Amino acid sequence: MKILHAFIFFSIKHAGGTSDLMFKIAKAQKKAGFSPIILSGDYKFDHELADQLQGVDFMVCKSFFDKLGFSIMPSMIWKLIKVSKDIDVVHMHVFRTFQNVILYFFCKIYSIPYVMDAHGAVPYHENKRFLKKFFDFVIGKKILKDAKVLVAETEVGKQEYLEIMPELNDKNIVVLSPPFDTDEFLSLPKRGVFREKYKIDNDLKVVMFLGRIHYIKGNDFLIRGFADALKLRPDLYLILVGPDDGHMDECKKIVEDLDITKNVLFTGFLGGEHKNSALVDADIVVQLSRFEQGAWAPLEGVLCKTPIIVTSDTGTGEDVKRLKAGYLVDFDNNKMLADTIIEIIENYEDAKDLTYIARDFIIKNLSMNARVGEYIDLYK
Repeated sequence: MKILHAFIFFSIKHAGGTSDLMFKIAKAQKKAGFSPIILSGDYKFDHELADQLQGVDFMVCKSFFDKLGFSIMPSMIWKLIKVSKDIDVVHMHVFRTFQNVILYFFCKIYSIPYVMDAHGAVPYHENKRFLKKFFDFVIGKKILKDAKVLVAETEVGKQEYLEIMPELNDKNIVVLSPPFDTDEFLSLPKRGVFREKYKIDNDLKVVMFLGRIHYIKGNDFLIRGFADALKLRPDLYLILVGPDDGHMDECKKIVEDLDITKNVLFTGFLGGEHKNSALVDADIVVQLSRFEQGAWAPLEGVLCKTPIIVTSDTGTGEDVKRLKAGYLVDFDNNKMLADTIIEIIENYEDAKDLTYIARDFIIKNLSMNARVGEYIDLYK
């Protein structure tokens, strides 16, 4: 079976979790004997990451206007026509893209089934709200209606589809939480490497965020809640690990306004072993998103044996609650966040026990190797 995975970017550093998950699905599908192909634009394309997918074919298209938020790839039309007889199914990642519009007509013309995997990109939110509604009016709802399967990572994600299009048949919406490529977490980095590199005292209690510095990730809330906790525990230290995605300047201004610059570090992007070293050396990993489909980033913390805190009314909160993998707080409740940070630090062995149990369950039951068949079942 030849599976075309399509996303506008192929770079974990630039595009975060969607590229990461697509990479891992393709890797597992190839290992299982299938033939995945990745269709992507050339903007910020990560050649080193692509080299890690031995035996996986790539269709890389010249992309225009990416910095303006529009990834336009005219050449993909001719590339798709050339391979039209070879593709068995298309797996679209994210929703409102030029790429998916072309793929929609391609699939209709050549009678190729497709799966829509929106990764939390369905809600309108505030950013580009009018453009999103216009897209849906013109073509977006047709893409959803004609999909063989709509993939939601949580029940929250399922409701997001139904909220913008109530007439969808919910039987066509499959809730499939992302599996975990647990192999890289079976042998963890030695403790202390990250702290030594960044000259962080071993006596400090590190609270760490991992991900893009974007408004939706709620780091403004994290910083304010951390500042409240810092008043009670001067040994706390906040580290934000990830690239700027439009919210870095505001976060740094909040840090300055709260006069906590000596207790906060922004590292920028860290990947691979460097990322895992950071997670191992943290005392708590947090993800306090306003909206989030799934809990991949914080559960990487669990796989590195570090307790986690997430926001409750999100797909992330749903995952963490279901797995009993960590602690939940209400978004924008600074006191609740501060109290939870203090509670974990002061009852750390209990927090570690909870984390270890969840880690073992994830490795045994939710690994990519154990669940790759679920992705193949989507296409049948």
